[in-house]
Amino acid sequence: MTPEPHQHEPRPGHQHGHQHGHQHGAGPDHDALAEMLDLDAEVLREPFGDLLDWLEGLTGDASPRRILDLGSGTGAGTLALLQRFGQADAVAVDSSEQMLRHLLGRARELGLADRIRTVQADLDQGWPEVGTADLAWASASLHHLADPDRTLGQIHDVLRPGGLLLVLELDSFPRFLPDDLGFGRPGLEARCQAEIDRRRAADLPHMGSDWGARLSRAGFTVEAERTLSVDLKPPLPAPARRYAEVTLRRLRPALDGSLAAEDLAALDLLLDAEAPESVLRREDLTVRAERTVWAARRAI
Repeated sequence: MTPEPHQHEPRPGHQHGHQHGHQHGAGPDHDALAEMLDLDAEVLREPFGDLLDWLEGLTGDASPRRILDLGSGTGAGTLALLQRFGQADAVAVDSSEQMLRHLLGRARELGLADRIRTVQADLDQGWPEVGTADLAWASASLHHLADPDRTLGQIHDVLRPGGLLLVLELDSFPRFLPDDLGFGRPGLEARCQAEIDRRRAADLPHMGSDWGARLSRAGFTVEAERTLSVDLKPPLPAPARRYAEVTLRRLRPALDGSLAAEDLAALDLLLDAEAPESVLRREDLTVRAERTVWAARRAI
């Protein structure tokens, strides 16, 4: 599952050079993004497990044999699904060769590499050769596409009759900070959120879509919708603090020139690992996030 705001998500479509960055190039930025996605999966482990229980109930006796993960990123969804459905194999699609390498490295560690085929593809440029599937999975990826309705139609076409598609989409940027940081700048995170929302509306017009309606137009029957909620209370374990730090650090460049200098200075202080105010040291951090999940089926 991929995370958070649009700056951080794996993209199944094309890469481009916008400042907020869906590019998954090699080097430090790729490494930081991969770490953030892996931490996201760790932080979401419990609610994600509940989601898989729900999905298993939807599949019933028809356990999937072929899984298609669109926008697989570091492979949290692919690997969890293969562990849950022991007879299945998977095709993981992502635009980033580096992300797919990372996924295969994790798969080898878990003994799952022989059950995964990776496909590097830009879904905005054409549908790749992925074969048919019983279960398709798209986590925080469809809103990046130029034409998600076309892609939903293509997913419908490759699903076997009775097959399921799960769409997970972000409701907002995750929240970490208390309103009172203790060194001034109350409401800092709310102002960061407002700026990200403003940019998101311009850069990603499909984010926040009525995906249920889009799924219906593509020929699916929407069987269920649910909210995946995360509300971790302080004190947070070290991985959750690191998740907050990495996520906020990736957000920081997009806020240059948009927030007051005092807000940017406060954010920099929070990101200074040596400072007493660092998010890595704070005892009052939380993780609050919501994602919406739609389960849709191709007619038999």
